[in-house]
Amino acid sequence: MHGMNKTLSATPHALNLAREVLNIEAAAVQALVARVDENFLRALNVILRCEGRVIVSGMGKSGHIARKIAATLSSTGTPAYFVHPGDASHGDLGMITSEDVIIALSYSGESQELMTIVPVIKRQGAKLISMTGNPASSLAKVADVHLDAAVDKEACPMGLAPTASTTAALALGDALAVALLDAKGFGAEDFARSHPGGSLGRRLLTHVRDIMRSGERLPMVHEDAMLGDAILEISRKGVGMTAIVDSEQRVLGIYTDGDLRRTLEKKLDLNATLVRSVMSIKPRCINPDALAAEAVRVMEQHNISQMLVVDEQHQLVGALNMHDLLHAKVI
Repeated sequence: MHGMNKTLSATPHALNLAREVLNIEAAAVQALVARVDENFLRALNVILRCEGRVIVSGMGKSGHIARKIAATLSSTGTPAYFVHPGDASHGDLGMITSEDVIIALSYSGESQELMTIVPVIKRQGAKLISMTGNPASSLAKVADVHLDAAVDKEACPMGLAPTASTTAALALGDALAVALLDAKGFGAEDFARSHPGGSLGRRLLTHVRDIMRSGERLPMVHEDAMLGDAILEISRKGVGMTAIVDSEQRVLGIYTDGDLRRTLEKKLDLNATLVRSVMSIKPRCINPDALAAEAVRVMEQHNISQMLVVDEQHQLVGALNMHDLLHAKVI
């Protein structure tokens, strides 16, 4: 009754409906694979030859997708920005030049707001790429290149809310961005430079030499050192291990906290045992110019928590452990 509080609760039917939504949207994206054709290649070439800016536009839900596509393009090496069609028709079109490329999103291909600005785009000489669900639509027909983002049906049970269609457009935009990234040779370092403040930027920009321990902080004993000396070095430097090196400072082995526990079980005389007799030979090492993220991968792959850093001559230049990587926020 009106005015009464009604307790709502989901039923197993909701789970079935959720799975159906995901299946419908997955099928919509999968159907796009066959449409990555000559038109898609033409769109890529239009954007690659663009000497101006890439402008992405759309109304309503398509506008939200257009914003995300512009953001993805920008972060992957293709500078782009979103312009609302309503704003464009009230002055923002003045910034569009003949060197620009406009990507217009409208599932029906009949968006009045977009069609209002198309003549101005054409008159300026800018290239127009349309992304619609109807190749026979007005927007598709006037575009220099049309990308077909049609779906069989929306995931909304009433077929009203844009769901599968917006997912398909988003995926097609991602496909464009990644294909452009590859064509431009845009790599991890480029991506990191455009995301310097985030965790991804830290992982991609931080090198081992930036965080490794060196100089007085570097745990190291020579091959003729006694086991007791190695244990003291581990304790002093606090890395959980020490390197064993020869007279040229080339790494011969490593002695870790784990090795110490195994040694104590053998009840060896710490001051009468050479560390080289109980060290682990051929330890995992890394170059100082390697990315810190690579050090994380190697440590996790081999289940170790410390690494030695060596140069091309296998001379010891640094050391790091998992705590150093955590402190640097690489992981």
